[in-house]
Amino acid sequence: MRSYLFALFVTLILLFGCQSTEPHSAPSDTVQAPVIFNHLKPSLNNSAQLTDAQHKKQKITLTVPAQQATVVPQAHTRNKDLWQHIANNLTIQIYLNKALNKRIAWYTKQPKYLQVVSTRAAPYLYHIVSKIEQRKLPMELALLPFVESDFRPTVSSSEQAVGVWQLVGATAHHFGIKSDQWYDGRKDVLASTNAALAYLEYLHKRFDGDWLHALAAYNSGEGRVKRAIADNKKRGKSTDYWSLKLPKETSEYVPKLMALSYLIQNPQRGLHRPKLANKALTTEFNVGQQFDFSVIANLSGIGRNQLHKLNPGYLKNQSSPNGPHTLLLPLQQQSLLSSQFFKNNFTGEYTVKKNDTLYSIARRFGLSVNKLKALNNKVSNLIGIGEALMVGQPRTMPDSLTINYKISPYLEQTEIAIPTITIQYQVKPGDTIWEISQLYDVPHSDLAQWNKLSASSILTPGTQLVLHLPQATKAVSQLHDEGLLSELERTLKQPH
Repeated sequence: MRSYLFALFVTLILLFGCQSTEPHSAPSDTVQAPVIFNHLKPSLNNSAQLTDAQHKKQKITLTVPAQQATVVPQAHTRNKDLWQHIANNLTIQIYLNKALNKRIAWYTKQPKYLQVVSTRAAPYLYHIVSKIEQRKLPMELALLPFVESDFRPTVSSSEQAVGVWQLVGATAHHFGIKSDQWYDGRKDVLASTNAALAYLEYLHKRFDGDWLHALAAYNSGEGRVKRAIADNKKRGKSTDYWSLKLPKETSEYVPKLMALSYLIQNPQRGLHRPKLANKALTTEFNVGQQFDFSVIANLSGIGRNQLHKLNPGYLKNQSSPNGPHTLLLPLQQQSLLSSQFFKNNFTGEYTVKKNDTLYSIARRFGLSVNKLKALNNKVSNLIGIGEALMVGQPRTMPDSLTINYKISPYLEQTEIAIPTITIQYQVKPGDTIWEISQLYDVPHSDLAQWNKLSASSILTPGTQLVLHLPQATKAVSQLHDEGLLSELERTLKQPH
């Protein structure tokens, strides 16, 4: 009997001991719905936001360079301000060193840098952040267009890299970017974002999950970084990014990105972080056929000049007969779908997205649930992601959204070559390459190249700098549309 009690006692101890070694899993805030009900999953927009105390616990470590960039897993917490949302979700561990401190000092000498460039990025940045989150990539990648191009969609480098992501033709083509006489997808911000992120994912895998190696390869090429790693291995040296012998531009590239990431997380260091609403200020819209910017401008009431500015990938006043036919419009999605432009000219079809319900879709289009079900011959309330729903009576598309410029020579759309003028600027005390470039609205890399300087060169007061500036002709001035202020512009001017 004693031996039986003793065995029972030992068994109970072992059972409780096993229970105590199991980690307690935190209760999940998100209910995992069956796949068929994916549209009912709670939105991440409603996730609990981190408190200030929690953020302090997650402060980045400041120490010597590590062997490999560490990505700290972190939930995509939501914030009403997009820049705060980006700051909350930067995940690559930062190690301060001489190279980073140099770049931090450069940024803090241009305290309005982010404010100026953020204005250019505003129509696109929310979409870029969303694409990064969908792919589960580090949020730092949203900052690459700032480092690459100061967010100038039409900028071209001396190496023929083009657009905010500075993609060369071969790389862009490999990752699905179309380019012809009608359209250059490298200048299309959202299309080039898809290609750039796919390329970065590829490089991340090629370099065994090391993001700093992948970023260096994005700048200087995969082969060059692999050779630098191989050389260090032969010499018995460390192969982390900071130990590699790379071209000067590449050795400054990653520190520039990480310094910007650090300052966005630590705005008290002197880089002003602007306010920007954490919502889409523009909507992608597939016209579905070849279109003319003048016709779309007339139908929508949006200025042609503004349409061109938001869609710099289109090189002519018309889209290609073979596509693409997608436009970015300065309207939030709900405003677009309820606009007379959409209702009067396009069939009322809507594609179901994650978190949609029949009720939310019906409400968006001013319908009752019963009316929406009747339009789609539905007897139940079940809908699936990707399903196409009719949200209004089909309407007849215009016979053509293009203009035949051959009808009259007076309608011919001639390509306008904008001449340039060369001016000289005398450096004043305290001037920097970046400040002068912003004053004249030219890329700071071009200004440096014109004067055989580096972007970080210290300028001597009295020095004469050469600038090549576009000279606006009368024809170009007449194209400027002074029409009604768009919803996007109004949103940007409202305090958040």
